Amino acid sequence: MGCISNLFSETSGDLARTDPELVQLFERFAFGDARAESGLDEKTRYLVLLPALIACQSVTVYKAMLSDALDAGMTPVEAKEISYHAIAYVGMAKAYDYIVAANEVFAERGIELPLAGQATTDAETRFDEGLAVQRGIFGPAIDAAYESAPADQLHIQRFLSANCFGDYYTRGGLDVAERELVTFALILALGGCEPQLTGHARGNLAVGNGRSVLVGAVTELVPFVGYPRSLNALRCITEVTSE
Repeated sequence: MGCISNLFSETSGDLARTDPELVQLFERFAFGDARAESGLDEKTRYLVLLPALIACQSVTVYKAMLSDALDAGMTPVEAKEISYHAIAYVGMAKAYDYIVAANEVFAERGIELPLAGQATTDAETRFDEGLAVQRGIFGPAIDAAYESAPADQLHIQRFLSANCFGDYYTRGGLDVAERELVTFALILALGGCEPQLTGHARGNLAVGNGRSVLVGAVTELVPFVGYPRSLNALRCITEVTSE
């Protein structure tokens, strides 16, 4: 069976020679079974795969999947925005190497850096615009979070509005619905963050990413993140779609 992804050709060393049975069974599952069942289009597939690989800290697989994504038509700006967006959810300590890895893939393809800037807010507008995005996704729950926050934690609520949403969600390159799906994939792959995953499953529904999209995202990710995190995500999806 020939390689049907860059995963076992460009960046993985010699697995196709040393572990041919593994290559065959993984390709059959990840790029056959899971892909056929997910129902996601090409762009949406990589909107969930790339952030999940950042959260999983798998730089070799990430570079291969980024190459696949670019081959499938994802733009460099879209790919770059996924890696930037990840900072808010996995932290710079985990995201840094993936920004560098993406730049390496871009350089190999002759893509000139830096890419066009995508910021739409500044120091004066980031809080108000971020808060507006939060309210647009989560509604009255945002005001309730501010009202119930202990005084010594209120600054975290402000950070969420100004930084997470004001600095990242307002950027160009990806729209809010796409960013919510990226967020869902990041939190799913991190594991152990089910309360936040449930909240962002609810947020995805609010911006138009329905149950079929979320289940499709989990389906795509099963081969890469494993069953425990995938089953936890399905439980979160079921919880919010049963409300």
